[in-house]
Amino acid sequence: MKIIFMGTPDFAVAALDALCAAGQNVILAVTQPDRQKGRGRKVIQTPVSVCAQKWGVPVFQPARIREPEAVEKIRSLQPDLIVVAAFGQILPQELLDIPRLGCVNIHASLLPGLRGAAPIQWAVINGDAESGVTLMQMNAGLDTGDILFQEKVAIGPQETGESLYEKLAELGGQMIVRYLPAIESGDINPVPQDDERSSYAPMLRKEMGEIDWTMPAAQIERRLRGMLPWPGAYTKLDGHVLKVWKAEVAEPEQDAGPVLPGTVLYTDKSRICVRTGDGVLALLEVQAEGKKRMGTDAFLRGTKIPAGTLLGA
Repeated sequence: MKIIFMGTPDFAVAALDALCAAGQNVILAVTQPDRQKGRGRKVIQTPVSVCAQKWGVPVFQPARIREPEAVEKIRSLQPDLIVVAAFGQILPQELLDIPRLGCVNIHASLLPGLRGAAPIQWAVINGDAESGVTLMQMNAGLDTGDILFQEKVAIGPQETGESLYEKLAELGGQMIVRYLPAIESGDINPVPQDDERSSYAPMLRKEMGEIDWTMPAAQIERRLRGMLPWPGAYTKLDGHVLKVWKAEVAEPEQDAGPVLPGTVLYTDKSRICVRTGDGVLALLEVQAEGKKRMGTDAFLRGTKIPAGTLLGA
């Protein structure tokens, strides 16, 4: 069976690695164009491009997959199946129709829940008890195709966007290899999605990382974990950015009366305790502008934050 693989970031690498390690006939890896990054504008290869080269798989990097030249290149290879994992572009119907077994997407949520660009992070932010991977028969909609197979993963109380990303990437690689024989033989039972049960997981933006202290403490803490490693969570202290790497919901040790959300209630040896819209959030690991990440105990040895200090813009 001839397989074309389409993906771009680290999440997709686990699936391509698994297919190649299993001896599957991956004839082409399609990925986004390499990008210039950093001050030196150095060209950085996509993770899938690097992985494909490791396995000796040819790489194709069209600027737009829906361009006629790109579609015709894929058509000329006559693939039996296209496997897609976080490719980053919407596939046109004419491309979806090329392989005899269609296009199967490795999607990092339990569809129909959390369709869209960032389902892993929003599962943590929303406080979901579980997430998982769905193998979906692709159609022209946004993550709306029939469900082929699903497997679940529990979301732990300290789960971050980063740790869940790694778990689901590994699971996606395992699943595509495990269920590929059934897909090839047609021994599947596609289940249409219930659109009324769907929700949207929009792409994260840098400004989403700014802490809104009017939110409840529990909600802020989940957002902090969900947005690791990017965009991260941050606030302002005396006009300078203070990144918050770890926090926990805390019980107030004293009644400060009616104070604005974002007000530092008190500090102790290892915490900065801040009033939120509902409850108290204790900051446990922080990073001052231009400094390294550190525990709050180390931060407080060099920086005094009196009670009543207001964090935020």
